[in-house]
Amino acid sequence: MKKHPFVKNVCVGLSLISVLLVAGCSDEKTAPKNSVEKTPISHTLLGTSTTASDKQKFEQTFENQCVQRELKNSANPDNDKERVSKACSCIATFMMKDLTPIEAEKFLVEHENVQSLTIKYENAAYHCLQQKTPPPAAHLFSKP
Repeated sequence: MKKHPFVKNVCVGLSLISVLLVAGCSDEKTAPKNSVEKTPISHTLLGTSTTASDKQKFEQTFENQCVQRELKNSANPDNDKERVSKACSCIATFMMKDLTPIEAEKFLVEHENVQSLTIKYENAAYHCLQQKTPPPAAHLFSKP
């Protein structure tokens, strides 16, 4: 009797799958163990709370970087310096209020901007740069 090529291919495929499944199973005792020791990150600069001097250092450093970055892209740096330094000072002060020791160390020592600092920067920029007074268009709603 002649076997069809389809049946022959299915039998070969099933036998390969069963061989792979059996070969893939192993005893836990013979499996190599990943013995990577996890060491905690040492934050030697700062303890459990951020000190006032670290916060002031952060505020000054962040403000200087902010002013330099904004004036670098300015068309008229001499005229923009006062406005930019006022905005950057507000942003740095706002961010400094809830600065964590890890964020301060990453920024001051390792010169990295962690994601939480980016989020705090965006929140502070929104707070400091928004319009303080609403537009005087509220009286328009009373007119027919």
